[in-house]
Amino acid sequence: MLAAYAATALHGPQGVQALLEKYREIRTLEAQNATAVMENQRRKERIERLRSNTSEQEMEIRKQLKLLRPGETTFILPDAPKTSAPAAGEPATP
Repeated sequence: MLAAYAATALHGPQGVQALLEKYREIRTLEAQNATAVMENQRRKERIERLRSNTSEQEMEIRKQLKLLRPGETTFILPDAPKTSAPAAGEPATP
């Protein structure tokens, strides 16, 4: 009877497989949490730089509002044409 209970406990819905799945889920969530903490720290540092550095503030304002100083010129270049790589067995075109 004890062996039957042990087999049911190990292979049932609360068994070893479910336990391993929970461990995998915990590891995934811990990795996501670590990434979020690093992103949060990076943003805090950027906010502090913007708060304390007027040149950073000016640069960010100019970037977001697309402003230029008198005498500055902006060049807008077209995107490079996309070329697809030849498939296996096809000759490359010049």
